[in-house]
Parts: sequence; C-alpha cells; structure tokens
Amino acid sequence: MKILHTSDWHVGKVLKGRSRTDEHIAVLAQVVAIAREESPDLVIVAGDLYDTAAPTPDATRLVTRALSALRGTGAAVVAIGGNHDNGAALDALRPWADAAGITLRGSVRDSAAEHVLTGTTEGGERWRLVALPFLSQRYAVRAVEMYELSAAEAVQTYADHMGRLFAKLTEDFDEAGVVNLITAHLTVVGARTGGGERDAHTVMGYAVPASVFPTGTHYVALGHLHRAQQVLGPCHIRYSGSPLAIDFGEEENAPSVAVVTVGAGQAARVRDVPVTSAVGLRTVRGTLEQLAALPATDDWLRVYVRETPRAGLREEVQDLLPRALEVRVDPEMLPTADARNRAAQRAGRSPRELFGDYLDSVGHGDDGVRELFDELMEEASS
Repeated sequence: MKILHTSDWHVGKVLKGRSRTDEHIAVLAQVVAIAREESPDLVIVAGDLYDTAAPTPDATRLVTRALSALRGTGAAVVAIGGNHDNGAALDALRPWADAAGITLRGSVRDSAAEHVLTGTTEGGERWRLVALPFLSQRYAVRAVEMYELSAAEAVQTYADHMGRLFAKLTEDFDEAGVVNLITAHLTVVGARTGGGERDAHTVMGYAVPASVFPTGTHYVALGHLHRAQQVLGPCHIRYSGSPLAIDFGEEENAPSVAVVTVGAGQAARVRDVPVTSAVGLRTVRGTLEQLAALPATDDWLRVYVRETPRAGLREEVQDLLPRALEVRVDPEMLPTADARNRAAQRAGRSPRELFGDYLDSVGHGDDGVRELFDELMEEASS
C-alpha cells in the first residue's frame, strides 16, 4: 500500500506580524496535487493542523477544505490533534469529518477502539492504524505522582505511561497479513528538532524512547518536530516535517511530505517529495551599504545590521529591504557586558541625564532618541 504522510501545517501562523495565509493556501494546494499524482491509499496528517488553539474562521475553512480535497483524491484520510491544536474543538468537527469520509481524532479518549482504525485498500490489502493525538504530561501522569516524584522519575513515568498505552493499542499487531501503522504527535529520544518548535513541548520531559513502538509495526508516522527525518528504533519511525518553514529558526529545513510504500511482507520505503510553494525564509547580515548591494528577493528576511544602534535604523533597513520582517542590530555591534554594567550614580541627576547615561551604556547614544525623550518628559510634566 502507499501512504502520504504529512504533519505540522500550522495554518493561521503569523510571522512577525505578517499573515501567511496565502502561503498556506499554495502549500496545501501543492500537497493535494502531490496526493493526486501519487494516488496513495491513505493520507496521514500527524497533528498541528493549526498554529493556535483558537483558529480563525479562515484558518478552519482552509484546513477543512484541504482535508476534503485530500479525501477527494480517493485516499482514506486520518488526521490527529497536536499540541498546538484544540483537541476538543477538533473533536467537535467529527460529525462533519464523518460525513466527509475523513477520520479525525482531536484528543485521547477512554475507549481504545476510538484510536485503532482499520481499512482495506482497493487492492485488497488490510491495514490497521493506531492514531494517538498529543497527550500532555499533566494528563499522562497522575497529579499525585507528579507531586511525589523527582523530575527524573516523572519523566520516566511519562515514558512508561506512553509505553503501556502503545502496548495496549497495538495488542493485535501480531496478526498476519495486516499492515500495522502508528501515527502520533510526540518527541522521540534521539530525534533532531527543526529549529522552531516551542521548547515547552520538545524538552526531554515530553520525550519517549523509540522502544515504545513494537517491532511488529511496519511504519510510524510522527508529527511534532519540523525537520523531516528517520529515527533509529525497532521499526521504521519517521517525522515528515512541516511542509513550510514555520519561522526563521527553520530556514535550513527542506519542506516536504513523505510518500511511503509498505506491505505486510515488505519493509517501508520512503521518498521525501519537496514542497516548494512557500516563500523562503533567509537571514542576511551587513552594514547598510552591504545590505543595499544585495540582489532583490522574494524571500522573507531576518536582518542583522552591522551599524551602531540609533533611532530610525529599522526604517532605514526596511527602505532598503522591503521584505525584511525582523531587523536586529548584530550582537557584535553591541557593548560588552562590562560596559553595560557600569551604572551611573543617580543622586541629584535629572531624568534626561540618567536616560542619556543609559543610552550610552547600551551603545545607543543618538540625539534623536534624546529629543524624543525630552518631548515625552515635557508632555508628561505639563
């Protein structure tokens, strides 16, 4: 059978105040086009469909249309909730999803049967999929245990809990002639982060060893880490990565979806199919003169400017580079810690003098900023 594995769409993402809706429309259209070309039997979306737990109506419309279009290719479609998603809100969409022929699992439920899905391809190949949405540590470990255990013991308890959960859900993976699959949204020990994931849910407290997946599993389709990669383990474990770089920390990633060919008697073979529709993210450095000499680009830019800090510097950079979303002074241009720590005596000194000392200490001794401060002081005093 053939599987298209994607995850971490993060629809609704705003980058430095810039909406990425147009990029998401293009990216998801390309994912659907890949599905039409590849004709998979099953599409798995392994969590983080949205960037926020309170998506806008436009974001919801885009996700539901993308899922419907994927179903329209003839593939079975299964999507699970990630840590950025609102599991309850996704579950509220299940009546729509059921009517559309889409399987949606937003949050973990008490019944194991809710998370063990079965199907048969047009070619007659049977498959079984364990679909486990993101499960936070506070729900995976009883509060009384968290209060009584050390941090290391709590981590182990979470990993043990996840191991027991997967063991329960995969009890039937020894059945012959069935392709056994798992999809989950979590961090596996040994995997590399993509540079932009939030630390709160990627630290070791949320990581599990690859050994939680049984050897009888033919393919594990993971979401959560945005870098496409295979993880060493007892079976074929893979992150598809995000189909677009979510922020500047991920500019070196190669966005893609995974196309997997696997059978009950055939090891999984994976091809990463590039997704090229999103606008690139790029970091540039230089003086104003050097930045002015850069060729025009359609990429979104993060700029480290090698100039002394002064009022209006950001605007000068954006005049030169209209695609600059983030402008920072190069850290090498900032004063050392010793210079910043030389505090002036405050007794008997005016606010203007103290503010001037502060500007000098951070290398921002610009007369324009002092004049603005004077205007604010005069306005506040009058």
